[in-house]
Amino acid sequence: MLDNRKLGELPEINGKLVKSIFRVVFHDRRLQYTEHQQLEGWRWNRPGDRILDIDIPMSVGIIDPRANPNQLNTVEFLWDPAKRTSVFIQVHCISTEFTMRKHGGEKGVPFRVQIDTFKENENGEYTEHLHSASCQIKVFKPKGADRKQKTDREKMEKRTPHEKEKYQPSYETTILTECSPWPEITYVNNSPSPGFNSSHSSFSLGEGNGSPNHQPEPPPPVTDNLLPTTTPQEAQQWLHRNRFSTFTRLFTNFSGADLLKLTRDDVIQICGPADGIRLFNALKGRMVRPRLTIYVCQESLQLREQQQQQQQQQQKHEDGDSNGTFFVYHAIYLEELTAVELTEKIAQLFSISPCQISQIYKQGPTGIHVLISDEMIQNFQEEACFILDTMKETNDSYHIILK
Repeated sequence: MLDNRKLGELPEINGKLVKSIFRVVFHDRRLQYTEHQQLEGWRWNRPGDRILDIDIPMSVGIIDPRANPNQLNTVEFLWDPAKRTSVFIQVHCISTEFTMRKHGGEKGVPFRVQIDTFKENENGEYTEHLHSASCQIKVFKPKGADRKQKTDREKMEKRTPHEKEKYQPSYETTILTECSPWPEITYVNNSPSPGFNSSHSSFSLGEGNGSPNHQPEPPPPVTDNLLPTTTPQEAQQWLHRNRFSTFTRLFTNFSGADLLKLTRDDVIQICGPADGIRLFNALKGRMVRPRLTIYVCQESLQLREQQQQQQQQQQKHEDGDSNGTFFVYHAIYLEELTAVELTEKIAQLFSISPCQISQIYKQGPTGIHVLISDEMIQNFQEEACFILDTMKETNDSYHIILK
């Protein structure tokens, strides 16, 4: 699947290896939005299986092939553009596995095979993008594939010569189409957990029982809502920013007020069901409800003393003590439900770098400290409340304990 006949166009990689990353992803935009959930469902139904693999005995010229166990649809390898190279891939799922209704005879969803190629940077890391290309595929079982090809041939034979001119001729090989590179993926930091040779410390959030007016809040999210006063030129820019570039010509003379007057049926009729619903939601500024909301409050000395008094009295004061003191909590909204995302949100809340947070723990039974994992976060209760206890290390890093 690799074409390295144009080496002369890239003299800077002569004699050097490059890295190519293969992915099998969804071609339909509707499924791209739920790709993570779709792949997790496939993993659950097919434990131990992979979506994509390299057929190493059939491949030629590839070096150090790798398959990340956490990314079932991705493989990567090194190769020399100056040498003959070919790679055979195996796709272990069929297109009908992701159809909504399965009664037999489904068309199946189209997949996209995408190849991103990178060269080495000054540090020896393959991060400088060279080229990206993709093609559409559909995968069926042998009988289903033969039946589909036969049906397609019969349909084409029934068409007139004039109608056949609208279709591309059939080829034995597929030339991949250039495309934009796949967005980078943030990997979880698997560094070992250091010991607790540390002292209690606090961030610059302020006292846990102070007034909300005296506590610095994280910066508000940047909104990009379309306004009635938006000019046609600004409306065009808004469409580009929100991934509606294909419809800019249709809405050339539309101002913000014109677009906001469109009904749901209007945009669906103009843009089609998938993009129409997405555009309608974007026009109305509808926010997607977060998958998980938790509330956190920084533990302070005064809070600890009060908790000790409450334990002695065996009373629970959820909203403060009997003197009217109340504690301010901050909402954290999680979408990916991962430890990396929680680390970034807590770092943003306390105005520090995520690198300064070494580990996050949850206080378990008998006071044990349980390392926060993706699976643990996925089992958090909605709107759970936590008190954050910070433990500072000697190198300006912190441990966070959720109580």
